[in-house]
Amino acid sequence: MSNSTASAGLVENVTNAGYARRKWSLGVLSIALIIIGLDVTVLNVAIPTLQAELQATASGLQWIINAYILVFAGVLLTMGSLGDRFGRRLAFQVGLVIFGLASVGAGLSESTSQLIVARAFQGIGGALIMPSTLSVIVDIFPREERAKAIGIWSGMAAIGIPGGMIAGGWLLENYFWGSVFLLNIPVVLIALIGSVLVIPESKDVNSKTTDIVGAVLSMISLSALIYAIIEAPEKGWLSGATLAGFAVTIVFGALFVWYEKRQAHPMVDLNLFKNARISAAAGSIGIAFMAMLGMMFLLTQYLQFVQGYSPLDTGYRLVPMAMGFLVGAPTSAAFVAKTNAKVVMSVGMLLVAIAVGSMAFLDVGTTYWLTGSLIFLMGLGMANTMAPATDSVMAAVPEAQAGVGSALNDTVRQIGGALGVGIFGSIMSSVYASSMTDAVVGLPTAAADAASNQIGAALQVAGSLEDGAGGELVTASKQAFIDGASSVYIIAGIVALIGMAFVVKFMPGYDLVPGEVEDDTATRPVVATELAT
Repeated sequence: MSNSTASAGLVENVTNAGYARRKWSLGVLSIALIIIGLDVTVLNVAIPTLQAELQATASGLQWIINAYILVFAGVLLTMGSLGDRFGRRLAFQVGLVIFGLASVGAGLSESTSQLIVARAFQGIGGALIMPSTLSVIVDIFPREERAKAIGIWSGMAAIGIPGGMIAGGWLLENYFWGSVFLLNIPVVLIALIGSVLVIPESKDVNSKTTDIVGAVLSMISLSALIYAIIEAPEKGWLSGATLAGFAVTIVFGALFVWYEKRQAHPMVDLNLFKNARISAAAGSIGIAFMAMLGMMFLLTQYLQFVQGYSPLDTGYRLVPMAMGFLVGAPTSAAFVAKTNAKVVMSVGMLLVAIAVGSMAFLDVGTTYWLTGSLIFLMGLGMANTMAPATDSVMAAVPEAQAGVGSALNDTVRQIGGALGVGIFGSIMSSVYASSMTDAVVGLPTAAADAASNQIGAALQVAGSLEDGAGGELVTASKQAFIDGASSVYIIAGIVALIGMAFVVKFMPGYDLVPGEVEDDTATRPVVATELAT
C-alpha cells in the first residue's frame, strides 16, 4: 500500500470517529462565536457610561470601539494560516484564552488607554477564534451535512447583534460598567472546557513552514485599509491621513501578491481566486455586509434618537434580525439542494435590497410592526446570502487550507462592513449637516457645530434651550436624520441589487455534489485529524 493510500485511510478512520461528536462540537463552536459579535455591539450601549466613568474623549471613545475591529480584521488571514499550520483546535483554544484575559483587562481598566489596549488584544483573540470555528466545521462534517451546519453557524453568529445591546443594557442598569466585558468570562470557560472534551484536532500536515513575511505584509496592508476606512468619515476621504492609509494598503498589498506568487508554500494560494465560485461567493458576502452594517449603523440611532427607545429597548427591537438569521440560515441548505447556491444567494440579495430600500420610507412616527418586519426580512435575506456563500467558499477551498479559506471569508466580511459604516456614515453626515443649516441659525458657534454634526448632540443642545427653541431643534434634527437615513437606505438598496447582479453574472450555476472536490489549481493535500482526548 502506498504512503498516500495509507494516509488517506488513516484520515478517513480518524475523521469518521470524530464525526460522532460533531453536533456537540458545533454547539461549542457556536457558543464561542456569539461573543465575537457581542463584543462589537455591546459598546453601542456602554459609550455614555464609559465617557463618564473614564473621562474618555470623543477620540478615545472612537478608538475603544475601533481598536478591536482594526486588529481583528488586520490579523485574520495570519491567524487562519497559523491554525492550518499548528492546529485549528489549538488556535481556537489559544484565542479563547487571549480573549478571556483581555476581557478581564477591559473590565478592570482604569483609563481609556488601558481599555484600548485590552480591546486590541480582544481583537487578536477573536481573529484566532473566528476562522477556527468554520475550519473545524469543514473538518468534522461530511459534505452532505456541511451546508446545514454552516447555516446554523451563520444563525448563531447573528445572535450577537441584538444580544450585545440587550445584555449590555441590562448589565449597565444593574452592575458596574466593566460587567459588559466580564460577561465574556463564563462563555469563554464553557467553550474552552467543551473544546477539550468534544472538538478534534486538525491541521495541514503538508505545511512545513510559517510564511512570516507574507503574514507581516498582509497585516500591514489590511490594517492600513481598515484604518483608512475608519478615519475617513471624520477626517475626510481626500485628507492626507486617509490617502496615506490607502497608499500603504496598495503598496503593501502589491508586495504581498508579488511575494506570495513566488513562494513554494505561500500563506494564501492566490490561484484560488481564479475559481469563480470563491470570488463570486466572497464578493457577495462583502457586498451584503456593506449594505447590512451600513443599515444597522443608522437603524440603532433611529430607534434611540428619533423614536426615543432606551438602549435596552432598542436591543429587544433588533431581535427580529437574529430571528431572520435563525430561520433562514439552516433552511437555506434545503433550498440550495432543491435549486443551487446561485439561485438562493440571488434571492437573498434581492430580499436584502427590498428590506434596506424600504427603510427609506421610515419616518418619526412609523409603527414598530413595519420596522420590525423589515428588520426580520433583512435577517432572512442575509441568511440566504451568507450561509450558501460561505459554504460555497469552503467547498471550493482545499480542506488543508480551511483556516485560510475561513479567514478570507471573514476578512471580506469585515472589509465590507467597515466600508458600509464608513461610506454610508459619510453620506449620512453630509445630508444631515446640510439639512440642519437653517435650524442652527442663532445658536452659539460651538452649539451649532455640535448640533449640525450628530443627532445625539443636537438633542443634548436642545435640552439646554428654552422650550420653544428646544422643541424646534429636536424636530429639525429628527427630520434631518430621516432625510440623511433615507438617502443612505436608497443607496444601500442599490448596492444590494448590484450584489445580486454580481452573483447572477459570476456565480457558477451548479453545485458540488457530496464527496466532490472543486480545486482548480492543485490536488487537495491530505489533512491529518486526531481525536481530542
